[in-house]
Amino acid sequence: MRRLLLSGLLVSLGLWTLPAQAQQVSNAKVAAMVEALRQAAPKTETKNDGLYSEWQITPGIIPSWSKQCIGRELTPTQLENNPVAARDTVSCIMRRELQKQYAASNNNETVAVRRAACWWMTGDATGCNSGQMVTYVQNVLRFYQQARSKPTNQPASNSSQSSTPQNK
Repeated sequence: MRRLLLSGLLVSLGLWTLPAQAQQVSNAKVAAMVEALRQAAPKTETKNDGLYSEWQITPGIIPSWSKQCIGRELTPTQLENNPVAARDTVSCIMRRELQKQYAASNNNETVAVRRAACWWMTGDATGCNSGQMVTYVQNVLRFYQQARSKPTNQPASNSSQSSTPQNK
């Protein structure tokens, strides 16, 4: 019984310390990811395509994300008309998601970026290994690597969020 209790305690302590071992995502990595998502966003050529801001965000998630990230709930139109609020919101959400994906990928930057890109487009970090999704993820990774190879002049939001609903 004593051995079982001790084993349980050791497992609990080990699990409790896991999040602390995950790599902290730098502002530069968040900024590069945010820029990559902006560049890879679908270009629909339709003015009222139902997606908002340069990141082409679905409208249903905007009030929740903006409230969590900038402290006030914005409508899709308000976010569309406020590029700073849009970038801050996307930066906040991507900081949280990149942190999760770094942990899930054993701190492998390429895998974390691919998983975060997949999550951004589908709401699931896995399953973007074929069709248009693999092309989108590859584009995000390419834009990310380009952004990481040059200095950034757009600081990422320092917000750190816990759980929020998925994007799309």
